[in-house]
Amino acid sequence: MPAQKRYKTRYPGVYYIEGKAISTGKPERIYYIMYRKDGKQIHEKAGRQFQDDMSPARAAKLRALKIEGDQLSNKEKREAEEARKRAAENKWTVSKLWDAYLSNQPNLKGITTDKNRFENYIEPHFGEREPRDILPLDIDRLRLKLLKKKAPATVRNILELLRRIINFGVKKQLSSGLSFIIEMPTVNNEKTENLTSEQLVSLLNVLESYEDIQACNMMRLVLFTGMRRGEMFRLKWDHINFHDGFILLVDPKGGKDEKIPLTDSAREVLSSHPRAESEYVFPGRGGRQRVCINKQVNEIKQLARLPKDFRALHGLRHTYASILASSGKVDLYTLQKLMTHKSPQMTQRYAHLRDESLQKAANVAGDVVNEALKDKKKNVVDLKK
Repeated sequence: MPAQKRYKTRYPGVYYIEGKAISTGKPERIYYIMYRKDGKQIHEKAGRQFQDDMSPARAAKLRALKIEGDQLSNKEKREAEEARKRAAENKWTVSKLWDAYLSNQPNLKGITTDKNRFENYIEPHFGEREPRDILPLDIDRLRLKLLKKKAPATVRNILELLRRIINFGVKKQLSSGLSFIIEMPTVNNEKTENLTSEQLVSLLNVLESYEDIQACNMMRLVLFTGMRRGEMFRLKWDHINFHDGFILLVDPKGGKDEKIPLTDSAREVLSSHPRAESEYVFPGRGGRQRVCINKQVNEIKQLARLPKDFRALHGLRHTYASILASSGKVDLYTLQKLMTHKSPQMTQRYAHLRDESLQKAANVAGDVVNEALKDKKKNVVDLKK
């Protein structure tokens, strides 16, 4: 194919060829420049007449900038862009670490919640940044922003996920870590929720008439066993041993499978519970594992007129523990095992209830002695008469 004819301009080192406009197909001049750099003759495109609004004068100005080294040649630009892309590929940003973190732990518990936390709160602020580029001020700004709308526990979980991702990168030698310790919001985890006798009766009355048997029996089961919501969502029929009287908690919060007693009340609930064509006791859509029941249990809570800040399922777990502790018949070690707490510190929040029960029990002895003393004094008075 013969070379296209070059047309000189009045500017040294600037010429053009005749072409066609890309958008209209009309005749258009395409300008080129020639110059020498590092002993090499360079010919490169300056731009199109219409598309780039290029003219001989502008091409000449561009040529001067490149000769003086104030602007890279087209080849140098391409090389710089390729180098930038290679650097980006080797750059372990928080988003890239998150992808690696997920692929390394495909069966991670709570993955849906973590994904929401990452996509909504971490990625917009730190997704394109490397951990080494994150400053304490950046974390402070995010924490303060979140605390305006989110509970301290939620903010703590978000920052903890960020820390987990960065620590994963350090452990796998993919990136450096933070040069500082993330300051976490103070969270009061000592809150215990309990129901009065009147509130408990009101709840049980609502459960007798509420139409959703799945929600009703879930609330009954947590009240009779202290099971967590996720444990009930994962509960399958073959996890229940009616013969030996226990329930197997598979993959509970503590990580290791646990067994808890199948109480008489829990046995009654599960024995009468309708079985769907699913392996799960409380199945979700299509017989798959359930992921939510908030709407139903919150409606039950409202019908029973329970306190607004009472958490429908988790609050019943606290109620179960409080009933056992305040009975005076269950020691804290046994309560820890029944609640499947990982440490005794988690059970310690119920210690005051057991102390109150022990105090009442101890007072019984005093009452007996005092009554005996009263009777003795009465007898002495009678004898004097």
